Amino acid sequence: MELREKAASQDMRLAGKWLFRFVLIGIVAGFGAVIFHYLCGLGMHYFLDMMAGYRPDLPAGEHLLLPNTDTPFNRWILLILPALGGLVSGWIVYTFAPEAGGHGTDAAIDAYHNKGGFIRGRIPFVKTIASTITLTTGGSGGREGPIAQIGAGFGSFLARKFKLSERERRIMMAAGIGAGVASIFRAPLAGALFAAEVLYRDPDFESEVIIPAGISSVVAYCIFCLVFGWGSLFDSPGFKFQNPLELGPYIVLSGVLVLTAILYIKMFYGVSDLFKKISIPNFLKPAIGGLVTGIIGFFLPYTLAFGYGYIQKAIFNEIAVSTLILLSLGKILTTSFSIGSGGSGGVFGPSIVIGGAMGGAVGKLFHLFLPSVVTHPGSFVIVGMAGFFAAVSNTPISTIIFIGEISNSYHLLLPSLLVCSLCYLLCQKWTIFKNQVKSRVDSPAHAGEFMMDILETIKIEDLEHLVKDVMRVNEDMPFNEFKNLFTQTKQHYFPVISRKGKFCGIFSSTDIRAVLFTHHIGDLVVMKDIMVSDMIFTTPLEDLNTVLIKLTRKNIDALPVVDEKDPGRLIGLINRRDIIAYYNHHIQKIKTQI
Repeated sequence: MELREKAASQDMRLAGKWLFRFVLIGIVAGFGAVIFHYLCGLGMHYFLDMMAGYRPDLPAGEHLLLPNTDTPFNRWILLILPALGGLVSGWIVYTFAPEAGGHGTDAAIDAYHNKGGFIRGRIPFVKTIASTITLTTGGSGGREGPIAQIGAGFGSFLARKFKLSERERRIMMAAGIGAGVASIFRAPLAGALFAAEVLYRDPDFESEVIIPAGISSVVAYCIFCLVFGWGSLFDSPGFKFQNPLELGPYIVLSGVLVLTAILYIKMFYGVSDLFKKISIPNFLKPAIGGLVTGIIGFFLPYTLAFGYGYIQKAIFNEIAVSTLILLSLGKILTTSFSIGSGGSGGVFGPSIVIGGAMGGAVGKLFHLFLPSVVTHPGSFVIVGMAGFFAAVSNTPISTIIFIGEISNSYHLLLPSLLVCSLCYLLCQKWTIFKNQVKSRVDSPAHAGEFMMDILETIKIEDLEHLVKDVMRVNEDMPFNEFKNLFTQTKQHYFPVISRKGKFCGIFSSTDIRAVLFTHHIGDLVVMKDIMVSDMIFTTPLEDLNTVLIKLTRKNIDALPVVDEKDPGRLIGLINRRDIIAYYNHHIQKIKTQI
């Protein structure tokens, strides 16, 4: 009874330690989101508003930190401002932390799979400053990438300070991702699910991440909302899905979103590859990307910065079809040049704008021709946001929840489920997060775990065709007689049989060297004198993981296989090479079936 109570007490203390760590990650991510949001608000005021007179609309859930200035709108300032921002942010990134360039979520995914959850301590600070400058000088990007890297960076830092294992460091880093996304978008449930789902291309979840990310996400969300107010990012008039015929237009929307998503991904990485080939210092590349962004913004100002306010208007059916299409296509270009050139920012935010704008355009067109079926074009904006990001990120489940949370519109879950599922299925070959791996099977982070799990499911009896019936020698055989047999075989291990016909020992070609080169004792020595009687063996019901452990501990290449009920009856030998070859073939077979 005392032992049970002691064990329960230890479990409680351990759970308390982990709870403290996840709460701490949530606190830091929450305050990091608050600081980053303040910096973005101040940057928008002093750069876009005060210098260029550009004041983009805000979504319903956000408010101005400072009152607008009286500066008149100046397209020429708006043209060069993103280039200046790109120059400054590029210098900061490539001077202090080159890995902070681009969109932060992908860097965090790479750290999870390939770096044991390790993120340098300076990354969150560099990412915060560089992203603020990029985004508030007109660069097109999202806030989720930087804040995800802030949360992930602190989770990684905390794990190192506590000297936790690589697995635990990965979990804490992923909890930081979820907390960052949850706070900046006010979507705690989606943030936790996103952190677990975004790591893989297949509909696979990192299950051990969900609860830690959930705890951190709730804490970060509460801190952010205590400062900036509760409620969702977008407001909506309470759309409801009530007409099954509307599913037809939603299916058409899915096709449009998939084509737009493929265009976005190809454009983004096409621009990224182009800038990698340009032979100039890396810190200058975001400035060139910013200049192209500024040129586009000169003609289409609403494609700059965040663009959430225009989606808010689209939800209430206040933007024309032509403007929505230009917003969607223009946002693809400005995001590709702002972030693809090496600028710092996220790709989640622009995806919401691109998908929402394209969804709004499709909804308005259907409303024009089928007003009795599509009664509210604004619902297509919300579903368009969900479907588009599901297409570009391969995260259909968390995206459905995410859109419901940020728009406070849960009555569109059914069409969102349909559109997200179709977009995911049709766009599986493409992803904006190139560091995603296909599934847990393909993740270096789980290579050892997966191998062990698979090996434990395979028994020696499954390899019956690989168990070799080898030559055996009698225990009383003189060594000189064995020498004649040895010259006629390539066999390396030799089982020894007793006078009663039972398997009683084994020796290898290495064991006979001392006798082989010693003269005049060949007739005096019998094989019983050479064999190892204290041997290890396996049975048909033993799993491959146990067998490989035995082979490794003794540093041998083959193991005798004996009858389960009668260890004296030798079945044959199983080789280490054959086991590994069978395992590799088995894994390849699994991958082709996935």
